[in-house]
Amino acid sequence: MSKFSNDEVARLADLARISLTQEEIEQFAGELSTISDAMEKVSAVAASDIPATSHPMPLTNVWREDEVGDEKLDLDLVFASAPACEDGKFAVPQILGEE
Repeated sequence: MSKFSNDEVARLADLARISLTQEEIEQFAGELSTISDAMEKVSAVAASDIPATSHPMPLTNVWREDEVGDEKLDLDLVFASAPACEDGKFAVPQILGEE
């Protein structure tokens, strides 16, 4: 038996200012009941001694440490790839007026 009645769905839709047809109301009542049933099944097997998880397998950080190295970029090569440069800096169009 449906846990969500058509009247409840229509009332919620009205509160949310969502216009639904009668067919949509019936469809959503069934879908919400299915979701509610699934949540009850999960709640029935969930035990307090099982810790909550966000992922079924433990995750580890795959990032490497951020270390400063001796390697340096060739600035001539970097600026040669830029659309515009000026005085050893990237040149960009001005977006703010002079103040």
